[in-house]
Amino acid sequence: MEKLKNYIYGEWVEGNGNGIPLYNAVTGEQVAVSDTEGLNFEQALDYGRTVGYKNLSSMTFYDRGEMLKKVALYLLERKKKYYELSYKTGATHADSWVDIEGGFGTFFTYSGLAKRMLPNTPFWVDGETQKISANGTFLGAHILTPSEGVSVQINAYNFPVWGMLEKLSTSLLAGVPSIVKPSPFGSYLTNAVFQDMIESGVLPEGALQLVCGEPGNILDYVQDGDSVLFTGSATTGRKLKALPSVSGNSVRFNMEADSLNCSILGLDAKPGTPEFDLFIKEVRTEMTTKAGQKCTAIRRIIVPETLIGDVQNALSKALDQTKIGNPLSRDTRMGSLVGKQQYDEVLRKINILKSENELVYDGKHELVDADYENGAFMSPKLFLNDSPFTKNISHDVEAFGPVSTLMPYKDAEEAAALAKRGKGSLVGSIVSYDEKFVAETSWKMASQHGRIFVLNRDNAKESTGHGSPLPTLMHGGPGRAGGGEEMGGLNGLHFFLQKTAIQGSPDILTAITKVYQQGAEKKYADKHPFQKYFEEVEVGDSLETAGRTVTDADIVNFSNVSWDHFYAHTDATSLTGTIFDKTVAHGYFILSAAAGLFVSGKKGPVIANYGLENCSFFKPVYAGDTITVYLTAKEKINRGVKGRNIPSGVVKWLVEVVNQRDEVVCVATILTLVAKHSPFIDFKIQNIQKKLNGLTEKTQPVFGDFTPQLMVEHLEEVLRNGFGDLKPEDFPEIPADKLEKLQDWLYTDQKIRPGAKYPLWKEGEVPQNKNKNLDAAKTQLIETLKEFTVYFKENPFVEHYNPRFGHLNKEMMELFQRKHFTHHFEQFGLI
Repeated sequence: MEKLKNYIYGEWVEGNGNGIPLYNAVTGEQVAVSDTEGLNFEQALDYGRTVGYKNLSSMTFYDRGEMLKKVALYLLERKKKYYELSYKTGATHADSWVDIEGGFGTFFTYSGLAKRMLPNTPFWVDGETQKISANGTFLGAHILTPSEGVSVQINAYNFPVWGMLEKLSTSLLAGVPSIVKPSPFGSYLTNAVFQDMIESGVLPEGALQLVCGEPGNILDYVQDGDSVLFTGSATTGRKLKALPSVSGNSVRFNMEADSLNCSILGLDAKPGTPEFDLFIKEVRTEMTTKAGQKCTAIRRIIVPETLIGDVQNALSKALDQTKIGNPLSRDTRMGSLVGKQQYDEVLRKINILKSENELVYDGKHELVDADYENGAFMSPKLFLNDSPFTKNISHDVEAFGPVSTLMPYKDAEEAAALAKRGKGSLVGSIVSYDEKFVAETSWKMASQHGRIFVLNRDNAKESTGHGSPLPTLMHGGPGRAGGGEEMGGLNGLHFFLQKTAIQGSPDILTAITKVYQQGAEKKYADKHPFQKYFEEVEVGDSLETAGRTVTDADIVNFSNVSWDHFYAHTDATSLTGTIFDKTVAHGYFILSAAAGLFVSGKKGPVIANYGLENCSFFKPVYAGDTITVYLTAKEKINRGVKGRNIPSGVVKWLVEVVNQRDEVVCVATILTLVAKHSPFIDFKIQNIQKKLNGLTEKTQPVFGDFTPQLMVEHLEEVLRNGFGDLKPEDFPEIPADKLEKLQDWLYTDQKIRPGAKYPLWKEGEVPQNKNKNLDAAKTQLIETLKEFTVYFKENPFVEHYNPRFGHLNKEMMELFQRKHFTHHFEQFGLI
């Protein structure tokens, strides 16, 4: 029988004990053994704090985001084998999709957030700079850095993949190494995914470790800087949190525990309404998905007292229609519990609920291709608490399976009060089309809920459901639910980061934060900042413009162009009692005029205006005032590129507009997309000629069989074909699903690989010289390049066929030719 290995201090290690046998939840057959006996947990933690922390924390947030994406893509390619293992945990295909691909999706989401919103630095500037002195020479700001320690992550059995990846998405992105401790039950699935994460080669050494079995005394060795994330029972969580090593060392502790989540049917949602049907469907889904083994499942069904019978009947019929059995069967809609041990525990809780509540539905389902004796199958159970304000067991006891309790309410006040009797929940839902009822109930129950999900006919088609935590929204809850918070977009990173206040002069804060601070030294140069590529722009690069005197005609013309005829700009007789002495220039005219002063009209690396932030106007500008602009590079943000976009980054520019008295009249931050310097040769005739001058008959290729002359003649032929008459019907058809990806590739920085086959050559064909010598070939290439350039200037919208990439427009054809020239110039060491 396979014994699952643990991955600690960079090695796969077996435990030396008997271990815990792990069984197929459907058939009862043994699957594997988990064993952590004999592992040196102290060494594992130390390894994470030293090797792992050094490697992860030195990476930038942008690079960590790229790391998450690469890991997720690697796992996605291997997902089939994870599904095969997931079925053994009792999960259906739909259950497995949530666990497996939902986990991958969380990595993708955080990768995207990192690329869009986080800096290309190992630290993160949090919030705005605070001016804490009268003249602005003493400032304050906050930075976030990875907490210097290791994160121990203890996960529950219900989601072996998502449970691991949702925690790792934030800890890895924050730059903190982690030790994953899954529940033994289903850990064979976690182990398989983890193995592939390591084998991907994407993660730096020490970033991740895996303890596949009992945790032993691992928490005895945590210390300040470390953190613990726990998902499981509140009882166990409180014990762990109280450990001297945890409490005594102020170890950060996040708990996601028991949760008696509720769903409230609105007073308006009577039988026959879309909301009534949606409610029945949602409750059934939450009772049967993962066989009810979800921390977000609906445990308490709160219904208007006049509709108890209707809901009970409708829900019973819906549950009757649910096929239970072997997850490998296409007919199965609900699988088994994760094992017999969990079955016994759920049964124990059911018996406690029976002591005070009536069991009104006890499914008698025939299993599909399975049996109750060998598998851990349990039919859905529905209880009725007819007096929910006096009978409390259903508010205190959670049966972690397909079990829920109906209870009546009279009005919105009672509905909210019942919701809060769960003493803290991960999620509560309201199904209603009555906005007033929803608003009143939401406000009143929010203090005891981590998330409130509202469902009605307007959002049903796109709704993700009551039980689905999303990476961009907080997952956690107060009180019984543990008081913790996970995910929640970038907020989820804060648990792993140390927040530090930094105080100093503008120059010092600029140096520390890598964000320009007003008052810091500006760096002026002859080259206009808009003529610099993203890599060339430095924080502090500045431009002082010429002045422009505002006229009455400017104000009138802008009013007419913009249709902004607000009285302060157009009617001097209406200014009595206002802050203006005379008609004032529009604020947006000032901003537009400022742009006219600081932009560079010549085409350069700046691709487009990307946005505007924090625009403020401080003093009025009247006709006769002269404005001058100071433009300063404030911050650089690296940016991922998708599809047919030029590789670029975002530069934030501080725009300071002053009048003739040096008074600041406007301050804004504008964002521009700035192209990155291309690794491919600039397609200008003089540049190509210069490179060709370094090529002689004696130049030897770095790769391939071309002679110098054959290479030049090949470039000339491909270049001429770029504005020639190649026909699609003369070449193999390019599949439609590949064509878009091939053309997208032209926009990337990826180079042509050595050995690529030229599609116009026939099998076995040996190219022959076309010109009398190399110099003649060079001359012909330059002439063809001139023709190519003129042709596309005169025909900017024409497309020509390329056998590799299909029909290409001017932009794509030039991108291809630049890649092609670079490939062959590198072949002969010319660049």
